[in-house]
Amino acid sequence: MSDKKSNIKENDAAKAAEKEAERPKRLEDYDPEMQKRIIAEMERSERNRKLLILAFVLLMIGGFGAYGLYYVNANKGDDRGGELSNLVGNDVLANIPSNKGDEGFYTATIVDESGNAQQLEVLEEYKTLYYLNKDLIGWLKIDDTNIDGPVMQAADNEYYLSHDFDKKDDRAGTLFLDCKCDAARGSDNFIIYGHHLQSGRMFSKLSEYESESYYERHPIIQFDTIYEKGTYQVMYAFRSRVYDADEVVFKYYQFINAQSAEEFSSYMNEMSRLSYYDTGVTAYYGDRLLTLSTCDYNEENGRFVVVAKKIR
Repeated sequence: MSDKKSNIKENDAAKAAEKEAERPKRLEDYDPEMQKRIIAEMERSERNRKLLILAFVLLMIGGFGAYGLYYVNANKGDDRGGELSNLVGNDVLANIPSNKGDEGFYTATIVDESGNAQQLEVLEEYKTLYYLNKDLIGWLKIDDTNIDGPVMQAADNEYYLSHDFDKKDDRAGTLFLDCKCDAARGSDNFIIYGHHLQSGRMFSKLSEYESESYYERHPIIQFDTIYEKGTYQVMYAFRSRVYDADEVVFKYYQFINAQSAEEFSSYMNEMSRLSYYDTGVTAYYGDRLLTLSTCDYNEENGRFVVVAKKIR
């Protein structure tokens, strides 16, 4: 009987010990040295928690700030685009040759294959814009879209990726003509590049041409060089990409001038094969083409391309 009572006491003692072990310990349950360590660790954890919260708040503020700045700059770009559009045909500066008094400021002389010289003059409606920036090479417009602005040309294809019409730094860049194209003498194919932006500026809407119904509503593109007006009819819309130099494949961005009728036809066949739909528009050696190109994010180094033929 005594053994039974002893076992009961031992079990009760064991249960009491388990409960004591399970009971959350209070700070005063530890010795003074351990209490200091615990307090220091708690303070360190609290500092880290506050720092994490602060970092998160700053990140959110930065994100919203960048988002806001992006659209503020986009709005500024739209405002400046409207100002430039208002200067087309404006003769406020048209009769001022240049800061240096160069009477040939608005003219260019070209020599044809026979050695005959021809003098070209900037169209009256673009003289004011040309006065403001001699990199101006033309104006691109597609009715009922926001594609309506100046086209620039620099010595390379990098500068206007990150500069605006006024040559200020701008990640939105400006529409620009491939540096290898010749607006004065003419090229078989004018290639114009522009960024694809979330704000909708530049060539962001160009990929809408993937839809045949969109093409049917916007079949005509107006591209005037500073020397000659031009109207183009859309032929092809397709996706491509920038290829490695050693890849043997059709590279639309290398087609500027064809050396023969056969080469021109080969280019047309390649683009027709890639096109999303058949517009029924065809081109032959001697026709002038216009290619609009922008980034496409369906694949690495992707591009969306629209090609049109000059009809007048």
